Amino acid sequence: MAWRSKHSPFRTGALKPPSLRTAAWCSRCAFLTAKERWPTWSSASTRSRATGPNNPHFGSLIGRYANRIAGGRFSLNGAGYRIPTNNNGNALHGGPLGFDKLVWKAKRIGNGVELEHTSPDGDQGFPGTLTAVVRYTLSGGALKIEYGATTAKPTVVNLSNHSYFNLSGGASADVLGHELTIHAARFTPVNATLIPTGELRPVAGTPFDFRQARRVGERIDEKDSQIEAGRGYDHNFVLDSPGKLRVVAELYEPGSGRVLTVSTTEPGVQFYTGNYLNGSAIGKGGRSYGRRAGLCLETQHFPDSPNHPDFPSTVLNPGERFHSVTIFAFSAR
Repeated sequence: MAWRSKHSPFRTGALKPPSLRTAAWCSRCAFLTAKERWPTWSSASTRSRATGPNNPHFGSLIGRYANRIAGGRFSLNGAGYRIPTNNNGNALHGGPLGFDKLVWKAKRIGNGVELEHTSPDGDQGFPGTLTAVVRYTLSGGALKIEYGATTAKPTVVNLSNHSYFNLSGGASADVLGHELTIHAARFTPVNATLIPTGELRPVAGTPFDFRQARRVGERIDEKDSQIEAGRGYDHNFVLDSPGKLRVVAELYEPGSGRVLTVSTTEPGVQFYTGNYLNGSAIGKGGRSYGRRAGLCLETQHFPDSPNHPDFPSTVLNPGERFHSVTIFAFSAR
């Protein structure tokens, strides 16, 4: 399917799938450049500069547990577990050696690639041998990510994708002019280290109300305790109509006319505005990615769910299968 924006010309042709590199880096759909109709998949220069202690997780496949676990600790069936901490005293994105740092088996499938990894019992402190299978497939203007996992004993699992998006085609160094809609009436407020307090707070009357399209930068620097905690947006939104595949967010860049539509089966999405990007990551064409150069819409279960029994459960038991679908669909107005 070919399409063109009324705002600017695009190169026609099919979106090429990621190469069969046996690693989680093949999910790098992040930044559109002015001459590219679609997001680029991978950049060796970006990859080589973005794997240190300040790794921004560009395009990464995140697990075993996406987002944060408070103090790196949780209990399951009466047993306590500790995950190595790597972010302000908390475990972030599965700990220091999360799934994005590992080599995965890969094979070609119809219109895409399938990745598989077996995480042994005790890996990064998590219980149970976990086998994860993640499929990336392309259809028209859409990238579908399908996650699956099974375990040998009770564990917790939360898989996600950490792509950054800037739809301006290089015309803007940040995403503050993008217009965003999130179909969520509540969000999970956080403490000073970005751990949810347990409250599901209404977005009405706050800078977190994106039920109607708003510019990302419209309220990002307001004097609000939650905005200050995240240095911008770095919060989980409680999505409407959980449990089924539905549209949960739309991102629009007026200058180019490009649109990203996000659909998922997940109950939450982490909206992160690249507040900690500092220019040290260098991408294609020598471009430096500075603060708020891109934004993330990370579909997920809620942060720190193992320590919040009222949150949607992330427990996976033997005989069960974790299954989740997210679709990033690109179009133009």
